[in-house]
Amino acid sequence: MGDVLAGFHAVWEFESDSVLIRYERGIRTPKLFQALGERRIPLSAVEGVTLAPGRRGTVVLSLRPRPGADPLMEAADGQLKEGSDPYRLVLPAERETLAEYYADELKGLLTESGPAERHLVAPPETPLQFKAYDGKASFDGTSVQFRWSWTGASSAKWKAGDQSFAVADLSGLEWRSPEVFEGHLRLIRRSADAAAPAQPDQDPASVVFGLGYGPVHESLPFAAAVLAAMRSRAAVTSVPVAPSRRDPADIAERIRHLGELHQAGLVTDEEFSSKKAELLAEL
Repeated sequence: MGDVLAGFHAVWEFESDSVLIRYERGIRTPKLFQALGERRIPLSAVEGVTLAPGRRGTVVLSLRPRPGADPLMEAADGQLKEGSDPYRLVLPAERETLAEYYADELKGLLTESGPAERHLVAPPETPLQFKAYDGKASFDGTSVQFRWSWTGASSAKWKAGDQSFAVADLSGLEWRSPEVFEGHLRLIRRSADAAAPAQPDQDPASVVFGLGYGPVHESLPFAAAVLAAMRSRAAVTSVPVAPSRRDPADIAERIRHLGELHQAGLVTDEEFSSKKAELLAEL
């Protein structure tokens, strides 16, 4: 379409295969939007479009992402407040006719639905870090580090010492919004003997949020980036070997994606060479 629709806090640019969302940086703009800056949403990551009346003389144009297509929304797990939903564009009511036109155009371009096999929306860029109530969390793209604060960390965490978790050793994570009671970020390890304590403040694989500590605009992009790195690595290590020949274009795309992961440091030289050889063998 190549057109632009400006609303409160964001501008949507419609392209033939995606929607480019540029978030404003004004004082009234939600901090999460400011942190995200700009996001390109492939239409393959969207399964629905809605237009509904908003508050105080506004209308709201919304995209509904496919489950599993966006690491940010997967990490949020439905906990974002309506005003912080990055897939909503709030417009003055007088633009309803124009918004309805774009909604209809988008609906005609959507072809995918249901859970996505992999993330289709780019995750927040690393390195990332934020200050939690009981420590400082940082992520460089390959490992997560927790450094405990002497004023907030429990004795159990001090006893365990500062922690470092390689992406390869993680099987999942749990983000609980700091805007609700007992917010935290918990990493789930693969090892069978790594059963987590019931309370996050006693778990060395968790950091606890508090008033002003681990805010949504810092801790959620962090969680999304870690989750995306985990999913990407899992997808590479479980590439199936097809019994028959595959479409060369599909193989080329998989090798390109594998190369990106290798460049980002998420795949070792040995893993890259091995998986590339397996994919080439399918031709």
